[in-house]
Amino acid sequence: MPRILTQPSAAEEALAEHDAKMFGSPKERLDFYRREIQYETSILANRTDAYLAAQSFLVIAFASCMANLNPEWGKMFTLVVPPFLALLGVLSSLNAWPGIRAAYDIIDHWHFKQSQLLHSEPVMGAAYDESPLFSEMESSHKGYRKSLLFSVRTPWIFATFWVMLGVYSVFIQVTNP
Repeated sequence: MPRILTQPSAAEEALAEHDAKMFGSPKERLDFYRREIQYETSILANRTDAYLAAQSFLVIAFASCMANLNPEWGKMFTLVVPPFLALLGVLSSLNAWPGIRAAYDIIDHWHFKQSQLLHSEPVMGAAYDESPLFSEMESSHKGYRKSLLFSVRTPWIFATFWVMLGVYSVFIQVTNP
């Protein structure tokens, strides 16, 4: 059945006019989306940096504890403290994950909005694609997601690392009398 085209109602026209005033031109929206992407990316980078700094201190403390050769209390110390440090490493990884994932999801949202804008505004999309500073890779899911994988995967890699180190530290103390 053929679709009959109708004129937009007064309410639809008022809503479209309100949106135009609120969001401005497509260029202003693109600039806004880009600022939000940059802001959220810096938040993600700061969270990843803080997490990696904490993990590096834990690794140093763990290695120092495992190297304890005190004849009086070294055996008990190396049996108790390294597994607790490994547990702390796992807990900090699990604690860091939601914040890192939330920042990733927000960046994903703003990239989606940017992509939708570029595809819905033919003039904006054409100018965007022809500009040497921009490319389709920039607005595709593959492009930015690959660059964020390090931050997203790091907590899980460290959590696995800490579990293995904790088990190894107990194993080495129990099997070596």
